[in-house]
Amino acid sequence: MKNPRYSYRTLCIAWCAAVLITALPTTASTSSTDNDSANDPSANRMIHEGIGVELEIEPVTARPSAEGDLREGDTVNVRFRISDTNTQTPLSGVYPAAWMDRRTDDEGDEPKSCRDKVQAFIGGSLFAPPELDLNVYYVLALNSDPTISVVDPLFGFGTTKLLDMIFLDSPGEDWVLSEDQMTLYVSLPDTNQLAVTSTALWEVVTNLAVGPRPSRLALQADGRYLWVGFDGPRDGISGITIVDTAGPSGPRVVKNILTGRGHHEIALSDDDRVAFVTNQMDGTLSVIDVATLEVVNTITVGREPVSVAFSPVASAAYVVSRADGVIVAVDARSRKEVARIETDSGLGQIRFAPGGQLGFVVNTQFDTVQILDVASNRIIQTADVEDGPDQVTFSDHLAYVRHQASETVLMIPLEQIGTEGAPVPLIDFPGGQKPFGRGSRPSPADGIVQAPGATAVLVANPADKTIYFYKEGMAAPMGNFQNYNRQPRAVLAVDRSLEEREPGNYETTATLRRPGVYDLAFFLDSPQTIHCFEVEVKPNLALEAQRQSLKPIKVQPMIGDRVLARGDRVDLTVGEKIVLDFKLMDPVTREPRSDLSDVTVLTFRSPGRNQQRRTARQVASGVYRIEVEPTEAGVYYAYVESDSARLTFNRSTQVILVVREQATASIAAGS
Repeated sequence: MKNPRYSYRTLCIAWCAAVLITALPTTASTSSTDNDSANDPSANRMIHEGIGVELEIEPVTARPSAEGDLREGDTVNVRFRISDTNTQTPLSGVYPAAWMDRRTDDEGDEPKSCRDKVQAFIGGSLFAPPELDLNVYYVLALNSDPTISVVDPLFGFGTTKLLDMIFLDSPGEDWVLSEDQMTLYVSLPDTNQLAVTSTALWEVVTNLAVGPRPSRLALQADGRYLWVGFDGPRDGISGITIVDTAGPSGPRVVKNILTGRGHHEIALSDDDRVAFVTNQMDGTLSVIDVATLEVVNTITVGREPVSVAFSPVASAAYVVSRADGVIVAVDARSRKEVARIETDSGLGQIRFAPGGQLGFVVNTQFDTVQILDVASNRIIQTADVEDGPDQVTFSDHLAYVRHQASETVLMIPLEQIGTEGAPVPLIDFPGGQKPFGRGSRPSPADGIVQAPGATAVLVANPADKTIYFYKEGMAAPMGNFQNYNRQPRAVLAVDRSLEEREPGNYETTATLRRPGVYDLAFFLDSPQTIHCFEVEVKPNLALEAQRQSLKPIKVQPMIGDRVLARGDRVDLTVGEKIVLDFKLMDPVTREPRSDLSDVTVLTFRSPGRNQQRRTARQVASGVYRIEVEPTEAGVYYAYVESDSARLTFNRSTQVILVVREQATASIAAGS
């Protein structure tokens, strides 16, 4: 894979392009056309070989603006409607790609053709990247502090950048993403809240009050109800908060159900009719009917039930009890226990591989991974591992086993298991430099997830403060995402490739960047269609004002009426008193800032001796003064600071005082 940021759809596009794009005439700048007027680059519709493509871009949130205007900073929905112009039917099941490329003044009279641009974008050129790639995914890290990092894996994993940061009211414990990937729900146990987060805006849109100390989350397949397990007081009754995600005015709490004491794990049947909730301190499983939102059965499953997972093949939930070492199967139709599998104490998480027939159960006490076959309700294979296995996740072809006492990740090929008594093949790779357990306490959410559309996974290592990208078949990770000195407790990928939301409607969400005129390059492999739509992004005056306000205040050092320019020098002698004035001015208006009461001047003699910090007094509009009387010869430095003006010592104009024993010293000022 030339560029891991592309999903399967884009890889298909790249393969097709390698074969087909060379067949286009070298002079073509856009697609050929059945209707020349329909291919005006400033229009929003084009036709090519019976295929119609209509572009629509609209802001996600309403704002006061002239109709049709797009501005920098807008988060927009980009939508392509693709249809067969002969039959007027939507064209479904195709794989379009799109990029936004800002036109520059240096393109000259002969700008690069649309075909050349698309060819460069598909090839992943590092020298001509698009301003916006509409075929990417973003990597999210649930951090140990009250933040979620949003990383854009753009052009190489060693140089990734922080796209955004989502700020929470308290550290998140668990999270779940909606089916359309537009909403992220995060449990906040320290503030008894559920954060509802927009992945279009990368911000929390609301916080819902739920039961005390919410932890585990489970979202129904139809997306209607979100199930929130709240743990409550240590010895008190706790249970489940049910959130209706489709409320008329947004998500709302519809019911709290008290199920039992202790921590709760949640599993939902594949038809969304039954919810299974463990009660760890009571050793029970609550079976809840989704239609009535009532507990219909409570089953004793064993001491310390710590995990539950649903198998669609068996149509049953499987509950793991750590202290008793038993796995109990509960049928979704009869809502009763149908099997009890005895094994060793120390059991942990249970997860089902794709297909739902084989369940993987980790044992942190005896360092094993047991494989359960739901056809016989028996343990059919056991893998001896090391260092406290605590979590299993899956890609299409492999099971990944994480260990708390090691940085090694074990892989189990799914196509090589399932035969009773056969040895379990194990492969490993280093998931970082330090053991996973050396970081902050683990999140119950996945620390290893499959990268969208790729035979690769993302691995969060809290101790390394890093997320690694591992491509299946390699001996080590191909690269990493730095998490900006935060510990990633869990990792998630939000796929922003163009998705078919309705027949013939392909959409994604993006945030517009710099103002200017853009070519929105569209590519379809069959029939091969390349076309550049013209899109204008206007300046956002509010963002410009914000940028200006963040500029450092202008500092003008003076002695008397003389402004000290860079490179000026004036003599000083030991014991001679000198008055230093600093005129502070607004960086935009250049007006004096006379409203500052925290102007401080730092002076010291090189290499850091005789440090003094003094508050400067205002002697004229925007002019702040201190007096300096050197007692020793040497080179002195002076810097000015004001927190209220966002001026720090390291951003201040530097004043240099050269003090000599004789009367031929000098003063120099520089930035």
